[in-house]
Amino acid sequence: MEKKKNAFLRGKTVYPIALFGEGARVSSHTPLFLRTVEELLEQVGMPSLESLGLSFAMQTLLYHLPLIYFQVEEEGFSREDYFLGFHLLLQKKEKLSAVCLPGVGDDAIFQAALPLCEQSQALLLTTEKDLFDYLISY
Repeated sequence: MEKKKNAFLRGKTVYPIALFGEGARVSSHTPLFLRTVEELLEQVGMPSLESLGLSFAMQTLLYHLPLIYFQVEEEGFSREDYFLGFHLLLQKKEKLSAVCLPGVGDDAIFQAALPLCEQSQALLLTTEKDLFDYLISY
């Protein structure tokens, strides 16, 4: 059976989305390059119930967009995991469509993600709740 491709993206260069989320089976120092939901579930496993990363990852893959998944120990709080992932992507000069940070309201993590977004001219994706937390922290 042939997969349906996203008609909007037909003929366009599509860069991966880098997503930082929890997972049960992933080493936090190993980025996963994923293209299907099956790969996601097999390689990442089931995170905690509070995790938003798996949901965002599934949405990305269901739209047939490539995904680079970085495991963090706890979404929004494991600064070192985020910083390491940002560093790896900056070093590789990986071209990205977006950097997705579900569960993050921490200014230090957002600030550390900006050079990566600027390098790729990538969007920074978050939730309404996390944006609100970020905005009221000032």
